[in-house]
Amino acid sequence: MTCLYIYIYIYITISVIQYMTVYLKTQTTWLHLYQNSMGGSHNVAVIGAGVAGLVAARELQNEGHRVVIFEKSDKLGGIWVYDPQVESDELGFDLSREIIHSSVYKSLRTNLPRVLMEFSGFGFADREFGDPRTFQGHEEVLRYLNDFATRYGISDLIRFESEVIRVERVGDRLDRWVVEWQAKEEGGRVKLEQEVFEAVVVCNGHSTVPRVARVPGIEKWPGKQTHSHNYRVPEPFHNQVVVIIGNGASAYDISRDISKVAKEVHVSSRSPTAKFSKLDHYHNIWQHSSIADAKEDGTVEFDDGSSVQASIIMHCTGYKYECPFLNTNGIVSIDDNRVGPLYKHVFPPELGPCLSFVGLPQKILIFDAMELQSKWIARVLSDKVRLPEPKKMMEDVLEYYEQMKLLKRPKHLTHYLLNPDEYLDCLAAEAGISPLEDWRKEVYRETVKNIENQQDGFRDV
Repeated sequence: MTCLYIYIYIYITISVIQYMTVYLKTQTTWLHLYQNSMGGSHNVAVIGAGVAGLVAARELQNEGHRVVIFEKSDKLGGIWVYDPQVESDELGFDLSREIIHSSVYKSLRTNLPRVLMEFSGFGFADREFGDPRTFQGHEEVLRYLNDFATRYGISDLIRFESEVIRVERVGDRLDRWVVEWQAKEEGGRVKLEQEVFEAVVVCNGHSTVPRVARVPGIEKWPGKQTHSHNYRVPEPFHNQVVVIIGNGASAYDISRDISKVAKEVHVSSRSPTAKFSKLDHYHNIWQHSSIADAKEDGTVEFDDGSSVQASIIMHCTGYKYECPFLNTNGIVSIDDNRVGPLYKHVFPPELGPCLSFVGLPQKILIFDAMELQSKWIARVLSDKVRLPEPKKMMEDVLEYYEQMKLLKRPKHLTHYLLNPDEYLDCLAAEAGISPLEDWRKEVYRETVKNIENQQDGFRDV
């Protein structure tokens, strides 16, 4: 009898293992088939009416999809909508603060020439809205975006003053997503609404929530701290000694802008080539290495041995990626500015193509990248091109993460691309369309070189 029981037990165990193996293979195959057989026209929610949301809407419409854009403000344009207001907590620590979306300052001009800040079929170089400069002001970009939205009927798709507070799958279906939002009504009342869509494209931007540098001793330093997100005009810095942390475009621009009124401006950079020196052509701007210590008497000491008695520290240190409305039960998460896992920074392997992201990569031809991402998403949804199997997509993501480790690149640089040209070509290939013209990439490389070399006046050449 004992042997019989053992035999039955082994038989049942083997049968269960075989059944589960077949079941899991079936589920994986079904998921792959489903993800690659969307086809037809779909109801798609686009979160955000900035640059990414507008071009995503156009490409989705071009493929015959039905689009609704949710925008929490009363204007389109995202970060390009200048707002003179700043936040009550200028470092963004207070979660109860009223969040100002835009980080645009009054004097801001684009880092890229207008010919690289346009969408295909709607050139910027041959349009002029009052600012004909090659590197135009932010107002010109906003006018271009409004004209673009009007030309392609996108404005009519936008639900303004509708802040999305929840995006979540309905049950286990890949093609059912509930979008819940707060709609402002007359009299300031807020109405909670929701609707189910077959796909969601996240285009909420990533230049709003400040990312702040870690400064030794800052908790006892008595001066004021702020972040470039809350910089608008130089006047509040009149006769002040200001330390700016950062080595990017905003640190470059703002240091020059406030030097017109500030007593002294000291730019602190982690760059290995940074050393204590006075900048040519400026009587009151100095370059320093990283901050070593901030002291209780107001002194700021730098690694290069120099020090200064400062009244203000401004963090020009970038932003955090955030999607507080998105609930995927942990499938997609944000860890130290890594949004993932995402195949090519666009599709979550387990949830694509019904969930996707536009505009995450940085250090790239951003208008072109967003358009290529949008074309890819739209064409996958209409079944003109197909995604790899989820397993293959995940393997690609993990391989990218491993490459970052080998290069000793920190996690928060996941979406800062080392080879933007290769990525743009990859997007075009995935979407099944022609790659970008080489001259666009060349103009971009030359422009970036001028920015990185901090070539004064490069916008006016």
